[in-house]
Amino acid sequence: MKILVIFNHPYEGSYCAAILEQIRTGLAAGGHELDLIHLDRDDFDPVMRDKDLRAFALGRNDPDAAAALVDPEVLAYRDRLLAAEHIVFVFPIWWELMPARMKGFVDKVIFPGLTYGYTEKGRTGMVSYMEKLRGVTVITTMNTPSWAYRLIFGNAVPKALLRGTFWKIGVKNRRWISLSNVKSRSLEKRRAWLAMIEDRMRKLK
Repeated sequence: MKILVIFNHPYEGSYCAAILEQIRTGLAAGGHELDLIHLDRDDFDPVMRDKDLRAFALGRNDPDAAAALVDPEVLAYRDRLLAAEHIVFVFPIWWELMPARMKGFVDKVIFPGLTYGYTEKGRTGMVSYMEKLRGVTVITTMNTPSWAYRLIFGNAVPKALLRGTFWKIGVKNRRWISLSNVKSRSLEKRRAWLAMIEDRMRKLK
């Protein structure tokens, strides 16, 4: 299966970077094909600018005109999304939300006329152009306790990204792997998490 991994963490020595290595290992062991978008190495610009908002307005009725306005990098990312059979997002949760580059990727690439359109029902009837896509997995790290993130902050990231973005465009297979209290965890626990992620990537269907 062709797996697109979208990664956002600027520090090469981070736990997210260790997760990425286990993803590589697990996907290789499972015979999967990996396509990696590393937003930090790409120096991806997350800002929605005037031309992007004009493209957004055009996307529903004139996708070609919309595509002519967006950055070539966005179009290249779009093509990789359309080829993916499973998407894996990896990023830390900072101040209860995703980093700027990851949010910008969602804003600029999960975009009308590029990766989704609308049915005759209007804006509530969205349809994905990612026809090969079987599922989405989001892997996050944070130092907030899981109970606090759920009860106080409402599980903001999975609600926005999985229940919001991907549920809206019709992706049914959506999973969240949440690793909490990362800094205070033992070495054994962190290693166990990495082994779990490797196993899940190997068994992706």
